Amino acid sequence: MLRELRFAFRMLLKQPGFSLIAALTLALGIGATAAVFSLIQAVLLTPPPYQKPEQLVLIPAARLDGQKMDSPRGWAAQQWLEWQKEAPSFSGIAAYNWDFNFLISNDGSQSMQGMDVTKDYFRVMGLKPALGRGFEDSDFGQGPVKTILLGYEFWQRSFGGDKQIIGKTVRISRWDVPPTVIGVMEPGVRFLPSPGAAKEPNYDVNATVDFWIPAYPDPKQLKEPYWNVVARLRDGAAPQQAQSELAVLTAREAQAEKQFEGFAPQLQLVTDEMNRDGKRILLPLLGAAGLVLLIACGNAAALLLVRGLQRQQEYAVRIAMGMGRIALLRQVLTESLLLALSGGALGVGLAFGAVKLFKMIAGNAVPRLDGVTAGWAVLAWGLGAAVLAAFFAGVIPALRAFRLDPMEVLKDAGPRGTAGIGERRLLQGVTMLQTALTLALLVGAGLLIRTMVKIANVSSGFNTGRILTMSVTDVQKWSTWDSFHRQALERVAAIPGVQYAAFAWGVPLTGNNWPATLEIEGQPPAVKESDKAALPLRAVTPDYFKLMGMPLTEGREFRATDDNKAPIVAIVNKAFARRYFPQGSAVGRKFWVRGRDKPGTEIVGEIADGRTDDLTQEASPEIYLPLWQANAFSKHLVVRTTADPRAVVVAVERELHSVDPTAAIENVKTLEQIRDESLASRTFAMNLLTGFAVIGSVLTLVGIYGVLSLSVASRRRELAIRSAVGAQQGDIRKLIFGEGFRLIAGGVLVGVVLSIVLSRVLRSFLFEVQPSDPATLIVVGALFVGVGLLACWMPVRRAGRVDPLEALRYE
Repeated sequence: MLRELRFAFRMLLKQPGFSLIAALTLALGIGATAAVFSLIQAVLLTPPPYQKPEQLVLIPAARLDGQKMDSPRGWAAQQWLEWQKEAPSFSGIAAYNWDFNFLISNDGSQSMQGMDVTKDYFRVMGLKPALGRGFEDSDFGQGPVKTILLGYEFWQRSFGGDKQIIGKTVRISRWDVPPTVIGVMEPGVRFLPSPGAAKEPNYDVNATVDFWIPAYPDPKQLKEPYWNVVARLRDGAAPQQAQSELAVLTAREAQAEKQFEGFAPQLQLVTDEMNRDGKRILLPLLGAAGLVLLIACGNAAALLLVRGLQRQQEYAVRIAMGMGRIALLRQVLTESLLLALSGGALGVGLAFGAVKLFKMIAGNAVPRLDGVTAGWAVLAWGLGAAVLAAFFAGVIPALRAFRLDPMEVLKDAGPRGTAGIGERRLLQGVTMLQTALTLALLVGAGLLIRTMVKIANVSSGFNTGRILTMSVTDVQKWSTWDSFHRQALERVAAIPGVQYAAFAWGVPLTGNNWPATLEIEGQPPAVKESDKAALPLRAVTPDYFKLMGMPLTEGREFRATDDNKAPIVAIVNKAFARRYFPQGSAVGRKFWVRGRDKPGTEIVGEIADGRTDDLTQEASPEIYLPLWQANAFSKHLVVRTTADPRAVVVAVERELHSVDPTAAIENVKTLEQIRDESLASRTFAMNLLTGFAVIGSVLTLVGIYGVLSLSVASRRRELAIRSAVGAQQGDIRKLIFGEGFRLIAGGVLVGVVLSIVLSRVLRSFLFEVQPSDPATLIVVGALFVGVGLLACWMPVRRAGRVDPLEALRYE
């Protein structure tokens, strides 16, 4: 084996140009797949730091009538406390909620998001603190929170990993009693989904948890459905069995309490829920990278086959001198393996760079991207892909050498390096497959490009230019809330270059709003909770609609006097008016959030529709409340400027801190940046597919050029004879050009069919474009045919220059 490796190494060094081109070709395919696999390994394949995570299930609520939930709903403590006693398929059930607060410091406060957890939570999840202790029974109860457990990453980031923090107190916004730090959790622990909090400005389910605090059900609110529930299945228990048990229990509970009617549990594996968004974007990209690898292997196979043709007389001599065919087969495969390993080494290097590039351009498109590293997974994948590439690229040349007839080769007086009809057809088939795979990549990229163009042309219903946003929170007591925000608006509005300033809870495209269930005037009274309308609520200050360019179509805007002392009012959009008051005006009508026995909220205005949640979705009913009445804790400051909004950032922050030095100012972005982030997954997929398509196109065009060049070289005598018997140079060029056209057209036709099938995996990314979009298929196909024919130009030109005397020389 060592002797074969040494010989293979010498043969590769003997032709450095061939070796370098073949290795680089494989490196592109291996690098692309290794880079995408590193994302998959970190995001999808790395298990969460829970004990036996495959046994953990979430228990979200679903409507019994099968309709989609307009607004997420949790479970009442009265329900899950009974499940703990009556559901034998579970070894433990715990409840939790997402929480958000600020660590107060004198030079500006720092946001922190955490979890409120019941006493069984850490046991159910299988988590233990890395430092200090966990919660004890004495930590749970009514009254102020007295203890807090820090997340490992937050401990490192905010306290520098100081072990002496255990036993000390920390200042937390809105808490009268500073809690005592009792422990630090092990690293890498992330959030479980809290659908009811998903619209909060700082909600990030993929982040690591900053803190945990003990939570105890309030005896006065046991029927309020605001808890999220997680459970652990017993060994051997099936999720279907567990769901059936809970369905029976919830049906029994609904009979006893009308408020629980209309909802049933729907179990979801924790790992499936955590990987849902990652699978949606990464698996199609892995498929695209795999196509690039196949194209690269096809090119390498063609190069090795041509090289084998050039060495066929050498192989014949070796067999004639007694070398066994198995030994020859092993020698050829060893050369292919060594070449592929060289390409794999280069590919791993490319993958390391590609992973860094992916992390730069992905933004928030890929969940848990902070855990992605280019480490052993990339090396292992590179090695595996290299071995796979060696097989695909080397098996055809190896089998040809294995079947070689030495007597026929040695008797052949023809020039070395020619190919017969069989070899040419085989190479043409490989090139057609490359063309088809490349067209599939190009069509996928074209569909996403068309999608982005369509989205860019959509009328959003609001302005995005020259608008600055930042989340601003007054971390002091509620008694200072009103004065802080009114002074802040007054000072920011006075900054030179600022046209309008407003506070808003629910800035467009951030996903922020309050999910609420309510009853609307003119609609039948709700018999059960699931009968109520579920709509998003937002809260803004006066001038917000003028700032955003959202015109008022009826009624009035909010006033500075719409505060806690005034009647409760609201403004709705036209979609709300069309759905609930199709025959008249919504202005003057009322709706109730807390039941019809409480004072209603009067609608005083109507604004034009806007695609505030998603640019790809039609406007849906929305309700806006005056911020002076809603009193949101954390919200956005929105500023419209006369020039570049980034120029006033420093001045705005200075004015805010002049009102309160401890105010928290975070997430400083322009609205255009927020718009781009809302399209991050589509943009990331488009960029990667376009890059893979370009690489595949280059490799395929090189393959077309190589096949036609080999065809011209192999048919040199034939072409010379044709010239000698009267064929014109134009006829010779047409012959080779026709061969190239048939090669490309055949690949394009197969590629169109393949594209229609494969593009369906991109359906969730497309907007107003179908996977079988005729315009994209025609344009991409025509462009590739045109570029492919350019690759035929040099071989066609060379064919036209064949000397007719050569025909006589070989007769």
